Amino acid sequence: MGNRMISLKEATIQKYKSVESDQRFEVDEKTTVLVGMNESGKTSVLEALAKTRYFSDDEDFVFNLTHDYPRREKKAIEKSGQNPAAITCVYQISDSLMSQIEKDVGPEVFISKEFSITTKYDNTNAYSGVDTNIEALIKNKTREDNIDSTALIGKLVKVKSADELTSIRDGYKDDKIISGINSLNKYFVNEWNWGSSAVSEYIARTYLKPNLPVFLYYDEFYSLPSRISIEKLKNEQLESNDLKTAKALFELADINVDELISAEDFEDYKAELEATEATITQELFKYWSTNTNLDIKFDIDKKIVTGPQGNQRIAEHILDIRVWNSRARVSLPLKNRSKGFNWFFSFLVWFQKIQEDKDTSYILLLDEPGLNLHASAQSDLLRFISDLATDYQIIYTTHSPFMVDPAKLHHVRTVVESDKGSVISDSIQEKDPKTLFPLQAALGYDIAQNLFISKNNLLVEGVSDLIFLEVMSGILQEEGRNFLREDITIVPVGGLEKVSTFVSLMRGTKLNIVCLLDSSIDVSSKTKLDNLVREKIIKDSTVRYYDEFRSDSDEADVEDLFAKDEYLELFNASFDQYSNIDVNDLDSSLSRVIAQINKHLSVERFNHYRPANELAKKGANTTDFSEGTINKFSELFGKINSLFPD
Repeated sequence: MGNRMISLKEATIQKYKSVESDQRFEVDEKTTVLVGMNESGKTSVLEALAKTRYFSDDEDFVFNLTHDYPRREKKAIEKSGQNPAAITCVYQISDSLMSQIEKDVGPEVFISKEFSITTKYDNTNAYSGVDTNIEALIKNKTREDNIDSTALIGKLVKVKSADELTSIRDGYKDDKIISGINSLNKYFVNEWNWGSSAVSEYIARTYLKPNLPVFLYYDEFYSLPSRISIEKLKNEQLESNDLKTAKALFELADINVDELISAEDFEDYKAELEATEATITQELFKYWSTNTNLDIKFDIDKKIVTGPQGNQRIAEHILDIRVWNSRARVSLPLKNRSKGFNWFFSFLVWFQKIQEDKDTSYILLLDEPGLNLHASAQSDLLRFISDLATDYQIIYTTHSPFMVDPAKLHHVRTVVESDKGSVISDSIQEKDPKTLFPLQAALGYDIAQNLFISKNNLLVEGVSDLIFLEVMSGILQEEGRNFLREDITIVPVGGLEKVSTFVSLMRGTKLNIVCLLDSSIDVSSKTKLDNLVREKIIKDSTVRYYDEFRSDSDEADVEDLFAKDEYLELFNASFDQYSNIDVNDLDSSLSRVIAQINKHLSVERFNHYRPANELAKKGANTTDFSEGTINKFSELFGKINSLFPD
């Protein structure tokens, strides 16, 4: 969650434009991608999120029953006089914020790390999940103040308001007790009229609302014009989207428009603009690799008119934005550059403004970013978005395969137009081939550059699995034992979470797929695999786990098929920075040797590839391994071979 106090975890859109029934989707803590065809409803999803808590006062980003409610239901809802819900957002609280709350109210008062906010069409918000234990609060506070008598606690735990607290306080004359009761007053003020949930309201008002992220929406229409009339900017006579971006530029440059208009000399303002252009240009060309010979140039131009008496005056001040090409030695107005370049530059202007706001957490909503960029420039943009996701949650829409990271397909949600309105789902649940195309194309492009896919494919999690299996298969083949058939290709998919996505996207390709996985599978990935089995996308019999070939535990990675001392020999030969580890150094209460090594080294993870590579380098044979190890791999290869057609 980075430094964010509160992150968006999931959202359910109840009714909004093309969304006509509840559509729930999870939001990744970094990047979430909404993929779908044109007019599928992707923009509606971003708009609904933005309208829950937009970063600035903007009449375009508030819910309006007339304009936003699904059209075919609009008449009925207007006649009913109801105030329907538009969207419910579930938020997750960081450990840091939880610590702040606990420091205030004490332990076991507020223990939920999630809460939700439902926004209705009158733009009011209703919190839920902000549950508190008033009895725990009273006991914590009376213990702190040394007034924790049973009788007093019995009275205080029934309090629902500050007035009731005052009534109890007035019944005592002991200054210590009175002071202690007064210290409780802030928890029962009930400014939001939550009634009996005054303490919950206190936490929501004091800690949750101030730390809620705000949304920033950006699309291609927010591009900067090449020439900005400063007078029209002041009088808000520019086009709406031009106005927003132009204001952002002047705020970023810290230029007072009124002062500039009345000034005789523009040198100070030009200096501010040049500083701003340097900042933006530097950031731009960290990611814009298409043409690095460009520079942004700002200048202030004047439109001078001559009066009837021959006197001259400045009728209009113009900010001129040009792009200088150092190779061609020419400059062009910003509008004459490509739409893609203009989008990238304008977004940086818009975004640089919010980067200066260190006190607010932002969620960025990008609608079809880089739509006009070349494929290679879209890759640059994808890298830019990935870097931004270190500090910001980002949700963006696309139908371009080059805006989908093949390594993060589990971040994708699909949006499909159906007879019942827009439907949002995880990518592995999607069946519409047109919607899946960008994902299949992204995956296919990645595979084409990194892997060779055959008719028969054994999916494993990582490269270390591939090396261990290939080497041991070769050793067993030399000895006439079971080995992996030569028509089977081992395909490392880059992690457990990608296995189900890979299988789902390969449906209908007539490829034979078997999965061989670590048995310590996380709940989310296991659920996704179970769904694929239930939907008959993959057979249950073709999902195998390493623990099936280990009799002493129901957990195993590929490394656990080796005797422990055999794997430690490979590990010790691979890492110079660690002193040699002996079997007796490891905690045998842990099932997996990797977990035992991690604990011994006090690390979360070491490079699993290096011991596998050590095995590949040393050119081992069966005499290097115990009969138990050889038997396990022989049994594994025999089982895997049997799962593929002859």
